[in-house]
Amino acid sequence: MRKSKEETAETRRHIIDTAAKEFRLNGIQATGLAALMSKAGLTHGGFYRHFESKEQLVAEACAAGMTHIVDVFENTARRCSDEGGYQAMVERYVSTAHRDNASGGCPLAGLGSELARADTDTRAAASRGFNELVEVMTAHIRAESDAQARSRAVFALAAMIGAVTVSRIIEDEQASTAVLDDVKRHLDAM
Repeated sequence: MRKSKEETAETRRHIIDTAAKEFRLNGIQATGLAALMSKAGLTHGGFYRHFESKEQLVAEACAAGMTHIVDVFENTARRCSDEGGYQAMVERYVSTAHRDNASGGCPLAGLGSELARADTDTRAAASRGFNELVEVMTAHIRAESDAQARSRAVFALAAMIGAVTVSRIIEDEQASTAVLDDVKRHLDAM
């Protein structure tokens, strides 16, 4: 029996969501298609009914992961006053909860070095997501000009991504948390 277009679209979304989590958790190169499809509750053979290649799936999973983190930023900022939105985004992102939740966290912090070496479509999805995060942050940073606010947002976001990445690398939990705390303190002073 053939699936309806809606069922096919839902299956495709499920594969993309599963891939986004698995790539962030295990890395792009370390995540094989057979294991990924099994994790999604599907057969490996079904993959090619939805995607032409793993690269296509990586690009779409990256876009989905970036959309998720942009939504998190927007929702976090929306719950605060204009002045508190920036602090709330920093607090939420540069946290032990984010550090410890690689599969649900930001693709830039979880996959940065792999994204830098990815194909054009994947790098474009990551770049769009980064720019969207910058725009959300820019709207909540006080500055003398829009250009200065954007520059501060770029700096803050790069520091935030770096802090989470480094905190995941460091094995000593106290030292890892200290990295997060130090970066938050400097970002709060901006």
